[in-house]
Amino acid sequence: MTINYPQGTANQFPSNLQPQRPTIFGDRGMTLEEEINDSNKYYRNHNLAVIYKKPTPIQIVKVDYPKRSRAVIKEAYFRQASTTDYNGVYRGYYIDFEAKETRHKDSFPLSNFHQHQIDHLHQCLQQQGICFAFVKFVTLKRYFILPASVLIKFWQQAQKGGKKSMSRTFIATHALEIHPGYNPVLPYLEACDHLIQTLGDHHV
Repeated sequence: MTINYPQGTANQFPSNLQPQRPTIFGDRGMTLEEEINDSNKYYRNHNLAVIYKKPTPIQIVKVDYPKRSRAVIKEAYFRQASTTDYNGVYRGYYIDFEAKETRHKDSFPLSNFHQHQIDHLHQCLQQQGICFAFVKFVTLKRYFILPASVLIKFWQQAQKGGKKSMSRTFIATHALEIHPGYNPVLPYLEACDHLIQTLGDHHV
């Protein structure tokens, strides 16, 4: 199927919030999206949070019917540029985040993001939303919650000639590492709790 796209100061997390890495129960060959979806289902089933992957509206322009009972989409266009991958509500707070994977071991290219996504995260932050990037280093099986404020600042510096990728060391310093478990696979609401606390501290 052919899909055509339209034209179109950082807080460091306390070291005591970064526990020793336990035996990994997550991954199991799943993509980051599958792991997050599985975790979100657990959270909804236990009335902890209501967070979903955002549907992406497309305009179908070509459909093939190899069988009467089955239609195959051959060509479609995104109606508009997508914002971020997930949103929902937790503890009365609006949650919004982008999920990204990389097979690089020591860096995370900013090319994984787009300007309209950065603008969207910035607007959500202005409305006191809890926003972040969920980053997975696939080969290392390490997961990080990177606050949107950190991502936005790094992005802005890159637009002025700064670095075009974040080192893993930078991310580990400015993000909260998530350790996979069983239920949920990715217990990322713990990171949301910290971001909510940070938001409250800024209001004091």
